[in-house]
Order: sequence, then C-alpha cells, then structure tokens
Amino acid sequence: MTIAEGGPASVEGLEADRGMISRTSTAERVAGVLRTRIAEGFFLPGVRLSEQDIGSALGVSRNTLREAFRLLTHERLLTHELNRGVFVRVLPVEDVVDLYKVRKVVECSAVRAVTEKPPTFGKLARLVEDGRIAERGERWQDLGTANIRFHSAIAELSGSERIDELMRGILAELRLVFHMMADPRRFHEPYLKRNAEILERIEAGDGLGAEKLLAQYLTDAENQLVEAYAERSS
Repeated sequence: MTIAEGGPASVEGLEADRGMISRTSTAERVAGVLRTRIAEGFFLPGVRLSEQDIGSALGVSRNTLREAFRLLTHERLLTHELNRGVFVRVLPVEDVVDLYKVRKVVECSAVRAVTEKPPTFGKLARLVEDGRIAERGERWQDLGTANIRFHSAIAELSGSERIDELMRGILAELRLVFHMMADPRRFHEPYLKRNAEILERIEAGDGLGAEKLLAQYLTDAENQLVEAYAERSS
C-alpha cells in the first residue's frame, strides 16, 4: 500500500471528529442564512449581533452560531471585538476599491464570453423586472437587492460554481458599502436603466457591447461610493 492510498494511520483520530461534521454543516447553513440577510440589507454596518436572539430565532445552539460567526468573520462580513461581541463589519474605502476591482474582472469576463442569448436570460430579465416593481413601489432597499441579484446572475454566466461562491461573498460585502449612501433612491434608481441596457446587449448575444456598458457602470458606481466615503470622512 502506498502513502497515496492511505492506511490505518491516515484515519487515526477521525472518530473523534465525527461529531464536528453535523455541527459544521449546520454552521455553514446558518452562515448562508446570515450572509443572505446581509446581502439583502437587513443587518446594518456596525450593528452588534445578539447570540441569544439569533440563536433562538434560528433554533440553533450557541456553539453552532459561534461557528457561523467565525465563518462570516473569515469572509470579512463580521468582526469580533474582545469583551464586546460580534458586529457587522464597517468596510473602509480601501475595501470598496478592492471589491470593484474583483467585480470588474469577474463580471466583465462573464459577459464578454456571451455570443448568443444565454439559457439564463429569463432569470436576468426577471431580476430587472423585480427592480422595476421595487422602483414603482418606492422600495429602495428592495431595488438594491434586485440590483445585487442581477449582478450575481451576470457572474453566473461564467458557468463556474467557484465564481458563484466568490460573488456571494463579494456582493454581501458590497451591500454593507451601499449603506454608506445617504440617499439610496438617488444611488440605485439610475442603475436600473443601465441594467436594462446591459440586458439588451446580452439578449442580442453582444458580449463585447455588454462588457463595455458594464465596465463603465462599475467605474461610475465605484467613483460614487468613494466620493460618499470622502464626504462622510470630512
């Protein structure tokens, strides 16, 4: 038996780890719920998360919840402060620039490869319509959520599960950045029309045209957010 095949020594101690499997799996699911809630704007930056309230609401143990918090801290969505607890992270402006750097690479690459109307076009169209419905109802947080979901669906055009996972974290962080905008309507509303324009290029199979629109879109959004940070600082 070779080292690569493994043997009794390679499984030593695994019995003791058996109990961690179900707990970790549950913790990952809890982290997924909280990540989604952050991406949808339900938790504001700087807010302290109550172990008791969240654990009771989700019906999970304190240990499981703490593991979920640890996972989200690793993803830069939460921060732990000694003797104070766990807080939703407040992102510095340097993170804004970095997030948009990643978005430009991932999203622009995804649309650039489009040469015909993609199978997921219907999903993209529904998300743009969700944005219009939110706009008509003047539900600006929902408009922001529809926008985030639309760009997540753009990344899905790459056909990579790893990219999908990466973007879930990126867009959750981005939602924390959006809270810096004093007027969410003024920030989100103009981009709804631009999402529709990108959608038209995707429907036509014009990946290069969609990429051009998207690149400018992301640059403009980044500049707005950086400017908002500067105004807050001053």
